[in-house]
Amino acid sequence: MDVHSKEIRSKNMSHIRGKDTKPEILVRKFLFSHGFRYRKNVKSLPGCPDIVLPKYKTAIFVNGCFWHKHNCKYFKWPKTNVDFWVEKIEKNVERDERNYGLLKEMGWNTIVVWECELKRVDSREVFLSLLADRIKEVGGQNDY
Repeated sequence: MDVHSKEIRSKNMSHIRGKDTKPEILVRKFLFSHGFRYRKNVKSLPGCPDIVLPKYKTAIFVNGCFWHKHNCKYFKWPKTNVDFWVEKIEKNVERDERNYGLLKEMGWNTIVVWECELKRVDSREVFLSLLADRIKEVGGQNDY
């Protein structure tokens, strides 16, 4: 059973952001400070990527571990309304895979950054540096 009333649960859920989440802002600030220029939430691309680096033809998705079913300690199936959540989260995962495939067909590189990869402050800078290297590596293949 849920520990909150329907009204409180509804209010809590309405405050969950779809854009400009803390992990997204963290990645964007890092990229900008390291000379990368990007566009946010490009609706003309499949999946409306969180960060798009046109110069590198790279789309970055900053995914929450719960909403996108990441295999880590932060993903746990809810114990209430299970059928609803299984259907919702599985559809999210299917949609993600479809969008990544469409982007690949269009010649875009796709990078997924998981929320849990940014949680540990002691390794965050190393992870973001590796992300920057990966962008340059995969994006460099598109330079003619």
